[in-house]
Amino acid sequence: MIQVGFIGLGYMAATHLQAFRQVQGGRVAALCNPSGRHLDGDFTSALGNLPGQEPLRWDMTGVKAYRDVAAFLADPSIQVVDICAPTHAHHEIALAALRAGKHVLCEKPLARTSAQAREMAAEAARVGRLLMPAMCLRWFPTWAWLKEAIASGRYGRVMGAQFRRVAQPPAWGQSNFLNGERSGGALLDLHIHDVDFVQYCFGRPKSVFSTGFTKVSGAIDHVLTQYEVEGGAAVSAEGSWAMTGGFGFNMSYNVIFERATADYDLSRGESALKLFVEGAPAEVLKPTGIDGYAGEMQHLLDCVREGLPLRGVTPAEGVSALEICEAEEKSIRTRQIVSLRTE
Repeated sequence: MIQVGFIGLGYMAATHLQAFRQVQGGRVAALCNPSGRHLDGDFTSALGNLPGQEPLRWDMTGVKAYRDVAAFLADPSIQVVDICAPTHAHHEIALAALRAGKHVLCEKPLARTSAQAREMAAEAARVGRLLMPAMCLRWFPTWAWLKEAIASGRYGRVMGAQFRRVAQPPAWGQSNFLNGERSGGALLDLHIHDVDFVQYCFGRPKSVFSTGFTKVSGAIDHVLTQYEVEGGAAVSAEGSWAMTGGFGFNMSYNVIFERATADYDLSRGESALKLFVEGAPAEVLKPTGIDGYAGEMQHLLDCVREGLPLRGVTPAEGVSALEICEAEEKSIRTRQIVSLRTE
């Protein structure tokens, strides 16, 4: 069993722990939170924006509880550290964990800045440990289906793709989320999911043109971006924390292929993903598999166990997602197209 320690015990840690019940070959060895909150395993107050999430009580039998981060990282039994702490803390914790010989799963964004993320990636390479950005969309069944549909070309090339991820401001962790210097606003905390998925499906964009505004955090809280991608598809993504209270959360995509259209909308529930193919009736698709949080953790544990490099998502891709977001912020502020370096 690979021993995993979780640090930062808010809503995202509760989400990861819920998903960990689906993971094979791993065990929760320790929890760490300097504030002391939730170290008793009671996460019933740690609720967020995903519908249907059950309140969590984790059985702490055999699980160590730490308030001291240094002591947590010095625990020789912990092989993997799952960083669920606020964004501004990712850089410091990840570097310390890597230097302590741990493999690291780090919630998105990988760091507050791309420069910090590059330092983390370089340190992981230096010490020979895995550093995995927690880009969970890549493993959610409805998103994995889309990636495969694009890559296989079975409906022809993609002509256009729109991604949308919008919400009211977070009701939890507001001292961090609503401080843009710490969180990066919706641009880095929410929109980065779709930024990563765009590069996953279409490659790193050549340029971006973005509009947006600040509303609650002092950073970019609403963004709408057009991406110039290889192949010429018209690709855009919208992300927001700016919706009025009561709106909740929703995510969607619409992808136009030469011979089909895929339309996903979380708010449709069991009919979330619809496929329209030329010459065929509309179809509701229900791709199966473990959820994205479990998928990303399973991938990391499998790579650790087998001594393999990361295949599902790499530190370089985590850095790239931040670089793209920073280009989008620059575009918003300058009202100009911003070019990106491509390999």
